[in-house]
Amino acid sequence: MSDPKTSIVSLRAHVPDTAFTAATLGTIREGSGAVINDDGLILTIGYLITEAEEVWLTTHDERVVPAHVVGYDQETGFGLVQALGELDLPALRLGSSNAARRGDVGTIINGRGDEVLTEIVAKQEFAGYWEYMLDEAIFTAPFHPSWGGAALLDENNALIGIGSLRLQMLQVGDTVDINMIVPIDLLKPILDDLITTGRAQRQARPWLGVFSAENSNGVVVMNVADGSPAEQAGLQGGDIISELDGDEVEGLSDFYRKLWARSPAGSEFSLRLIRGGRENWVRVKTADREDFLQKPQLQ
Repeated sequence: MSDPKTSIVSLRAHVPDTAFTAATLGTIREGSGAVINDDGLILTIGYLITEAEEVWLTTHDERVVPAHVVGYDQETGFGLVQALGELDLPALRLGSSNAARRGDVGTIINGRGDEVLTEIVAKQEFAGYWEYMLDEAIFTAPFHPSWGGAALLDENNALIGIGSLRLQMLQVGDTVDINMIVPIDLLKPILDDLITTGRAQRQARPWLGVFSAENSNGVVVMNVADGSPAEQAGLQGGDIISELDGDEVEGLSDFYRKLWARSPAGSEFSLRLIRGGRENWVRVKTADREDFLQKPQLQ
C-alpha cells in the first residue's frame, strides 16, 4: 500500500481583486487537497478555490502542476479542482464518515506531509456565521495547525473528511483547540453533479449576506456583505434578529432553518429587528449566493 501522504497535495489559488469574496477570504489562498481519482481530481475545502482564476498544486516530490476549478458546493463546503498536467499520484479511497464514532483515532495530513494523530472528540451540529450549517460535523483534537483542505484519514487510511476550521471547545475545564472537519459522506451524493456541472443539482438556498452570531435574545448581525440582500434591506451591524415572518428566532441554527425554509432563492419575507433598543421591521428579498460569485473559467 502506498504512503497516503503522497495522495495529498499543497494548493495555492489566485483570486482576482474584483472577486466578491476577495475582501473576506483574500486573493492568495493556500491549503491542501486530496487526490480522489486516478485522473488527478482533487478534493479540497471550497473557500480556498471560490472565484479562483488560477490554481497551482505542489506534490510531495515538489512537482508544481497547474489545475482548474471544477466546482464548489456552498451547502457542504467542498470544492473540486482538476490537475491539468500529469499528476501520477495514487487516489485515496473514500471511507465512511457516518461509520466514524466519537473516540475513533485518525490522522490529519496536509499537502506538506505534516501529520497529526488525532481523535474524534465530537460529531454534532455546526452553524457558521456566514450562513453555513452542517447537521453533523466532525470535530477532532489535537488540532492540525494547517487545516484548510487537509485530509482526515481513518485507521485504514480511508478519507473520511476534509479540514475546514480551527475552533475551540471546553474539555475537562480547559479550553482546547480543535479542527472542524466536513464529513466525506456529504460529498458522495453530489460528486457526479460537481464534476459534470460545477454545482450540486439541488434548489439554491435563500441567501441574505449576513455575518451573524448567537446572543441571548436571538441572532446578532456582525456585518453584512456589500451589495447583498441584507445590505439592500438596510440591515446593520449590531441589529438583533428576533423574528422571521412572525416566527421567533431562537438561535443561529434555528434562524438558518427558518430562512432556508423560505425557498426558493429570491423569496421575500419580513424580519423583526431590535436596533438600539427599538423594534424595527424590514422586508428582505433573498438571492442565490452563486449569482454574486465570479465563475471559474474552464480550460
